[in-house]
Amino acid sequence: MFHVHTDKLGFIFQLEFSYNSLNLHIHKLLCCSIIMQDVFRRREKKYLITSEQGAALQKLIGCYSAMDQQGEYLVQDLYYDTADWDLICKSIEKPSYKEKLRLRLYGEYNDESQGFLEIKRKYDGIVYKRRIAFPLSELKNRCLRETVSAGDSQISREISYFLQINPVSEKIHIAYKRTAYNGIEDKGLRITFDRDIVFHLCYLNGNIFSEYNPENGSQILDPNQVLMEIKTESAIPLWLTCALSENNIFPVSFSKFGVCYVRHISKLQGLQERKNVA
Repeated sequence: MFHVHTDKLGFIFQLEFSYNSLNLHIHKLLCCSIIMQDVFRRREKKYLITSEQGAALQKLIGCYSAMDQQGEYLVQDLYYDTADWDLICKSIEKPSYKEKLRLRLYGEYNDESQGFLEIKRKYDGIVYKRRIAFPLSELKNRCLRETVSAGDSQISREISYFLQINPVSEKIHIAYKRTAYNGIEDKGLRITFDRDIVFHLCYLNGNIFSEYNPENGSQILDPNQVLMEIKTESAIPLWLTCALSENNIFPVSFSKFGVCYVRHISKLQGLQERKNVA
């Protein structure tokens, strides 16, 4: 054991390390593949619109916002839940507080892909999203819990605790094409348009992130529908509020995971239960 004493401006700091704990800490830093973390706090509103409404809105939005540099891009989400779907069942009951865990990939999967593991909480109408990023190749050699526990950040510890108290596993894969805009003056404004949203149950698909094809899997939206999301740190700007009103566009309660469960998965569960009874 060694001690370091510093006396500066009347303050005394004492640091104590044991060689064992120091070596353990260094080992964790060397082994940890978590390379970044993000925190978001914002209000989110969702709208189901037609392709024509989306095209008209994007022309107006382009005057106040800048499109993401990559243009339209692929988003893949892997949602986790318990064997009995406890998390999504609680979520669709619309409690004041709810949370979910998902692993997100931007673009097609390859050996260098980076994944974003997100714990998303909603309380009193405000969404709190906390996420960490790591190479998806890590999941080839160890499970998600081991990968997360290797991190040493506050968010890593939060997700590790979530995984300890919730026996979750990969349940559903959702993929879609997204176009996104970020406010030019209002830096807290982000608007996204999602189309061709399809999902697979994970046990039907050997690779958690497969090659995207909107003709494979089950479609969530009608062919001419687009899901628009407006994300703000405060109120929706006046110019956008007026545009929504003029086009008779109103917010809806919509969750991709929730819609998949209510319209598809719960029906499959009911069919399986009837088969078991028979």
